Amino acid sequence: MPRPLRLGVNIDHVATVRNARGGRHPDPVRAAKLAAEAGADGITAHLREDRRHIVDSDIDRLMAEIRLPLNLEMAATEEMLGIALRHKPHASCLVPEKRTEVTTEGGLDVVGQFENLKRYVCELGAAGVRVSLFIDPEPAQLDAAKALGAPVVELHTGAYCDAPAGAEREAELQRIVRAAAHAEAIGLECHAGHGLNYETVGAIAAIPTIVELNIGHFLMGEAIFVGLGNTIQRMRAVMKDARAAAGATA
Repeated sequence: MPRPLRLGVNIDHVATVRNARGGRHPDPVRAAKLAAEAGADGITAHLREDRRHIVDSDIDRLMAEIRLPLNLEMAATEEMLGIALRHKPHASCLVPEKRTEVTTEGGLDVVGQFENLKRYVCELGAAGVRVSLFIDPEPAQLDAAKALGAPVVELHTGAYCDAPAGAEREAELQRIVRAAAHAEAIGLECHAGHGLNYETVGAIAAIPTIVELNIGHFLMGEAIFVGLGNTIQRMRAVMKDARAAAGATA
């Protein structure tokens, strides 16, 4: 039997639409509740330094009003560490962050930032928060994450999703396959996400050593046309079918 594959739903871009006009609508916490009803296993929210989408009050309400595990994506800064330690979400995923980027542009350089990241991984872990590091699918980054003591890595799937279908995308897929296998070999729980949609998710879902996918932008965009519940249910079905097919041929 293939191991279960969880789906975390990122609600950031509901807040992006809200903030474009101001006010309270659409409400990202309502989106989180709808995601739970549709079968999501967890909720992801990225509290950025400039509060471009999720804001502090959203985190307050998510912690108080949802029953699914909350994964707080955050930069490794003093401000974000204080917020995470105050709220103690189920998980905190440390990600690189630049003020000028539209979305996260690459993985965290754990090798280059090893000494700086030590304190964040240690303090979050000591507070009972499951620490994840969002990294590119490279063995050196995985080894550094393990050496830091982070229990989880999330592989950046952006290069794979952005590559043209064919040899280039297949090469990026194989990087992820190898990285996921290496993560398991050295004792890291392996997640993946960024840019996944109905077309690209199947090959990632079929990788047996990946246990969670975090998807947001595509789900929220597709929900405009068919509703959030329908979108999440279809994504779950695509993931389930791909996982089952991979298990049957293993």
